[in-house]
Amino acid sequence: MNDVMAKNIKTRLHNKKGRSQIEFIIEGFLIGIVAGLVAIIYRLLLTKAEKLLFFAVDYIHGDVVKIILWMLFLTVLAIIVGKLVKWEPMISGSGIPQVSGEMKGYLSQNPVKVIIAKIIGGTLSIVGGLSLGREGPSIQLGAMAGKKLAQVQKKGKTKEKTYISCGAGAGLAAAFNAPLAGVMFTLEEIHKNFDGRVIVSVMTAAVTADFLAKSVFGLSTVFQYNSSTPIPLTLYGLVIILGIIVGVSGAFYNKCMVKGQKLYAKLKMIKPEYRIIIPFLVAGVFALVYPKVLAGGSVMVDILVKNNFVLSALLTMLIIKFLYSVICFGSGAPGGIFYPLLVLGSFIGASFGIVCISSLGVNDIFMDKFIILAMAGFFAATVRAPITGIILIAEMTGSLEHMISISLVSVVAYVVAYLCKSEPIYSSLLEGILEKQGTKLADPSDETMLITYNVTFDSEVDNKKLNEIEWPHNCLVVAIERGHHEFIPRGYNRIKAGDFITVLINEGEMDYMNEILTEMCCDKKKKYIDNKNT
Repeated sequence: MNDVMAKNIKTRLHNKKGRSQIEFIIEGFLIGIVAGLVAIIYRLLLTKAEKLLFFAVDYIHGDVVKIILWMLFLTVLAIIVGKLVKWEPMISGSGIPQVSGEMKGYLSQNPVKVIIAKIIGGTLSIVGGLSLGREGPSIQLGAMAGKKLAQVQKKGKTKEKTYISCGAGAGLAAAFNAPLAGVMFTLEEIHKNFDGRVIVSVMTAAVTADFLAKSVFGLSTVFQYNSSTPIPLTLYGLVIILGIIVGVSGAFYNKCMVKGQKLYAKLKMIKPEYRIIIPFLVAGVFALVYPKVLAGGSVMVDILVKNNFVLSALLTMLIIKFLYSVICFGSGAPGGIFYPLLVLGSFIGASFGIVCISSLGVNDIFMDKFIILAMAGFFAATVRAPITGIILIAEMTGSLEHMISISLVSVVAYVVAYLCKSEPIYSSLLEGILEKQGTKLADPSDETMLITYNVTFDSEVDNKKLNEIEWPHNCLVVAIERGHHEFIPRGYNRIKAGDFITVLINEGEMDYMNEILTEMCCDKKKKYIDNKNT
């Protein structure tokens, strides 16, 4: 290591480690305000857009002239949205895969363009009635707000990633009134690293954004289900069966979503920006014959809350909503699958509950419980982030009393989806984006980053000397923090569980390095250890 590199590393370590927890909290607070406000604006616009949609549906009912004008209006909306996607391709779809790709070093988004185009495009898509959600876009908007804040403050690449993570958590918290889920989703799906210092910043950002959102939208939960009566242990066999059902359904859902995008890609005779016209015109048809499935699915949720349903009607809406969601999301229109996904899960649970009540004599007071369990399990099967799903459903329903049954159905669904060889939905979508753009992992560059890993007990590096560990090429361990003490690593230093090790890597190799180093510091497989020296 030359003197210049040593000096740079020392400066960056000072900036990264030499700060108090108060500074991390202040950063998270600022990010929470900025990202939260952006997500709140988006949520407000979508709320108004959905009201406008259903007003228009009632207004055009039975009038041929008004129906024709509405279809023309939808075509104009589709063209505008298509032009926005062409202007900024990163707004296509959910936005979560794009954030994940940026964290991994595959993508680099223009935050201002993404925020402007996503807000306008997403709002117009809901006005048109597309079956899309606000949560994925809110995560992307929050992440881009965090990135822009980092750029304004002239932070380096390392700190920029932290700002993106905090903004993503704040965006989800503001969208769902679920700060804990925002934190867990960020750590489990976006950041993929449980660094204690990152947790402080993300938690502060999420709580701040949640406070702002609740100041605007109130304290009520997203789903109003009365589920105070827990399912008795004698019915846990049904919980396992439900977990198997939603696990298989989640795997099928993922495959159909990816397949839908591929089918649209085969429409070579239609330019990509005009393919979005297809779901808008389908939305126009549904506005006339089946408006319940339009937009994210709030009308369908109201039907379940009011217990106003029969099995045949539930299955009909479930199938139509599923196919309609595939049509809308596959087109590349800006909008997420988060909320529609939960709506589909709730209908699976309601259908299962009706069968159990009518055929097995189960008490009907457990209907709401089956709905909640199915949402959690379906989320775990599709996103493959079970901890986030458990916390998210608990926060969205306002109930923490049923964690055992929710955990059970989530674990079963997760395992079943894995056995079905179903890839996590956002990983599959990211692969599709990279394949479409022909993007590959960037070659190593002069731009470097510092990443910190928390060593867990009995991991591959726990209780090993630095010179006993076969580190991957092109990485350099530059600091070890143990408790309140930090020291420069030497070959004879032994790493202990609980240590924070800081590694210098090339930005272009972030994805590859992060995967290996996370496995080394957190997993128990003895893949990278030289057993001859142990």
